[in-house]
Amino acid sequence: MTAPDRRRGWILPALVALAVFVALPAALAAFDRGYFYQIANLALIFVLLSASMHLVTGVAGLLHLGHAAFYGVGAYTAALMTSKLGLGFTVTLPASGLVAAAVAFLVALPTMRLVSIYFAVATLAIGQMLYLVMLNWVEFTKGPNGVIVTKGFELFGFGLSGRIAAYYTVAVVVTLCVVAIGRLSHSYYGNALRSIREDDQCADAMGVRTVRLKMEAFTLSAFFAGVAGALWAHMTGYISPGDFKFSESILILAMVVVGGLGSLPGAVIGALLLILLPEGLRGLGDFRNVMVGLVMFLSILLLPKGLLGEVSALGLVRRQFGAAWRRTAGGEGIGWR
Repeated sequence: MTAPDRRRGWILPALVALAVFVALPAALAAFDRGYFYQIANLALIFVLLSASMHLVTGVAGLLHLGHAAFYGVGAYTAALMTSKLGLGFTVTLPASGLVAAAVAFLVALPTMRLVSIYFAVATLAIGQMLYLVMLNWVEFTKGPNGVIVTKGFELFGFGLSGRIAAYYTVAVVVTLCVVAIGRLSHSYYGNALRSIREDDQCADAMGVRTVRLKMEAFTLSAFFAGVAGALWAHMTGYISPGDFKFSESILILAMVVVGGLGSLPGAVIGALLLILLPEGLRGLGDFRNVMVGLVMFLSILLLPKGLLGEVSALGLVRRQFGAAWRRTAGGEGIGWR
C-alpha cells in the first residue's frame, strides 16, 4: 500500500473519532440532559456487546445464545467487588472481564466439541443457568433486589464525576475494545477462525486446531462482554438479574445479524440501530415495538447479508485501515497484516 493510500486510509477512522470524542460530546453538553447521556452510554455498551458477539458468532461461526449471561457475570463482579470490598473502577474493570472469561472457559471445556444447533442449545442452557444463579442466590447476589454499586467511575483513586466524564470513560474503553476486536478479526488469527466457520473438518485436516481456537474465541468474547458489564454496573449504580435475561442475548444476536454476520462495522451499525431506533420512536408508544420489528424484518428480507455484509466490510477495512494483503517476493498474497 502506497503512502497516499495510507493517508487516505486514516480519513474514516479520523471521522469516527471526531464523531465519538468531539461532535457527540458537544451535542450532549449543548442539550445537557441526563437522559441523552444515558442513551449515548447505553448505545456504546451495546456496541461493545455486539462487537464481542461478532467475534464468536460472526467470525468463528458459533451460534451463541447465552451472551447476556457473561455480560451479567461481569456486571455482578464489578458490583460485588465494589460493594463488598470497596474496590474502584480501575480494578473492577479488568477483573470483571477476567472473571467472565474464566467462567466462559469452564463452560467451553465440555461444549466446544458440539456443533450447530447442539452448541446453541448448550449455550442457551448455560445462560439460563447463570441467570437463575443471579436470581436465586440471595445470600450472595441479593437475588431480585439487585446490588447497589457504591462507586462510580474513577481512575487510580481519582473520581471521574460528572456526566461528560462518565461518557468519555465509556467511550474510551469501548473504542479500545472494539479496535482490539477489529485487529483480531482482520488478522491471520481471524482468518483461521473464518476457516472453522466455513468448514471445521477441512480446517482440522489442514492443521488448524479447531477446538482450541473455538475455546479461545468464546473466552475472548466473554472477556469483552464482562468489560461491558462492568461499564454498565458503574454507569447505572444499580444492577439486577432482569438486566441479563435471555431476551438480552437475542437482542445482541439480532444486532449482529441485522448489521451483517462476519462484519465488525455491521455489528456496530446494528447495535446503534437497535438501541437508538426504539428511543427515537418513543413518541409512538407501544406501536414503536411494531415499527422496530418491521425494520428488523425488512432488513433481513431485503438485505439477507446485513446492512453492511462481510465482503463489503472486509473491503472497507482493507482500504480504510491499511489491512492490505501482504505479498511474498513472487507477488502471491498470503493474508492480512
